[in-house]
Amino acid sequence: MVNVRGYISSNFTKAFLTIFLPFFLIISLVYLVKISSLTAKIQISFSELITLYSYYVPDIVFYTLPLSFIAALGNVLMKLSQDNALIALYALGLKSNKVLRSLLLLGILFSLLLASISFLAMPLSKQYYQSFKEHKKNEATLNIVPGKLGQKFGNYYIYVKEKKNNIFNDIVIYNRTGKNEEQFFSSQNGKLNKKKATTSLLLNNGYGYTYAKSKLRQAEYKTLEVYDTSKKKGFHFKNIFTYWSKAKEDIKMMHRVLFFIFISLIPLLSVYLIASFTMINPRYQANHSFIVIFITAISLYLLASSLEKWGNFLILGFMVALVFFLGRWIFARRVARYF
Repeated sequence: MVNVRGYISSNFTKAFLTIFLPFFLIISLVYLVKISSLTAKIQISFSELITLYSYYVPDIVFYTLPLSFIAALGNVLMKLSQDNALIALYALGLKSNKVLRSLLLLGILFSLLLASISFLAMPLSKQYYQSFKEHKKNEATLNIVPGKLGQKFGNYYIYVKEKKNNIFNDIVIYNRTGKNEEQFFSSQNGKLNKKKATTSLLLNNGYGYTYAKSKLRQAEYKTLEVYDTSKKKGFHFKNIFTYWSKAKEDIKMMHRVLFFIFISLIPLLSVYLIASFTMINPRYQANHSFIVIFITAISLYLLASSLEKWGNFLILGFMVALVFFLGRWIFARRVARYF
């Protein structure tokens, strides 16, 4: 029996990796495009880009693993059926329920992995991602693009004609201080200064204009330092218990918990359903594995989505029990009674 388990597990591993890796890479590209959009607001290096991507890895794994498990399970059982490997095992006296035990064990392990990712890794990675964004914004490492209008430095609007060696040339700054009061500064050159949590823009050789309802003032300066006085947002980390305890009052988070639980159970819930239509006798039964995989995946994700919208723990328990025992009943009717 140990060799049978090893044989089935080996075949499942090959099928799973063949499906999971392409899914993982495709969704990774989507997230990388999303991350790259941040460069329009803040400057990030290549290493920081990789760091941000690593914060998304738990999400990518969580959403690709259940689909990959269902597809791999269907493919490996259909392959074993078409190669008459299952028929040979039945001929040796092994019942279909015993053959399926190793895959049930894999389903349990995958469900535990998904639960760990959703309730432990994803909250932490989400907080790390938010903390990184706030940290970069607070540093004010703005991507000031020469020739672009509408850029902000703190509460000021800034325009830079060109940039050479971290020196800005031909700078224009505008600030509306009140309903009828405005400030306007122009400078030949300037640069960003960063001292701990304070960021300023040091301007050289320019003019400043202050406009009020009845006055226009002009000042010439050799150096002028403009500080970023915008309020900085801090980020406070929460431990896992504190993070999920909000679900008691937050109905949206509670629905998210239900969604995570059901998605985490998909590998276990899908074993009997998939096996019912892929453990076949190839001489008398047709191959409908792709249809079975598609319908099973869509149905389970629709149930998860409905829980996220209007579910509760009672409905969750009912759905889990219904799917599991429905799978066992169909398996008993289509497979176990014959093999």
